[in-house]
Amino acid sequence: MSLLLSIVMPAYNEEEVIEAVVRQWTDMLARQFPTDATRLIVVNDGSRDNTGAILDSIKEKYPRMMVLHQPNGGHGNAVVNGYKQAVALDSEYVFQTDSDDQFVTDDFQKLWARRNESPFILGYREERYDAPARLVITRILRMSIAGIYGTYIKDSNIPFRLIRGSLLRKLLDQLPTPTPFAPNIFLAVMAKKAGYDTFDIPITHKERLTGTVSILKWKLLKVCMQSFNELAQFRLELGDKVKNIKKPEKVAA
Repeated sequence: MSLLLSIVMPAYNEEEVIEAVVRQWTDMLARQFPTDATRLIVVNDGSRDNTGAILDSIKEKYPRMMVLHQPNGGHGNAVVNGYKQAVALDSEYVFQTDSDDQFVTDDFQKLWARRNESPFILGYREERYDAPARLVITRILRMSIAGIYGTYIKDSNIPFRLIRGSLLRKLLDQLPTPTPFAPNIFLAVMAKKAGYDTFDIPITHKERLTGTVSILKWKLLKVCMQSFNELAQFRLELGDKVKNIKKPEKVAA
């Protein structure tokens, strides 16, 4: 059975808020798509608190939710594994968001309304409630992408994006291995260079009230340098990657 829409949501140490966030997004699916096949795919990335146990305990209450458990591999790894599951389920559209309750479900409609205009649509945190160091890193990466690729994307790593399943399958096939630290940046760059309009639609970003930020201070600077090096290396392969993405899909006889 194919799905109209899958929502991919990585989760790490979000025991205080995970059920509320699951309820918000599954309620949105039931409200907007009452007769359509949809799923919320939550990837528990080796949480050290009770996030995994809570997800298992509420599965029956939220039949549209699917839970995947994996050893801790980082946010990017969890996102990619969620994407792969969504593609395996033959999802026509795949949406990705986070589990920290910093986004609102009403903003999903802003992206969904434009799904026929582009197969790759990004939100944009016009007012962002994150630590100052994270805001600086975001600006550095934005300038790095512009400098390395000649491409300007306002919020290339935003966890609020809608992708057509057929394009996501192609993008995942071209993603470098091992999985880069911030794969969503690579997906956005490839989509943009392949000629798709990402729109960068303004959305609401709320202050984080629970949980802990896993990457701060020097570790944040370290992963920023890692991402920069990965992006610079990827530039050498980008031309061939984009050609592969642009290839027409094979039609079964």
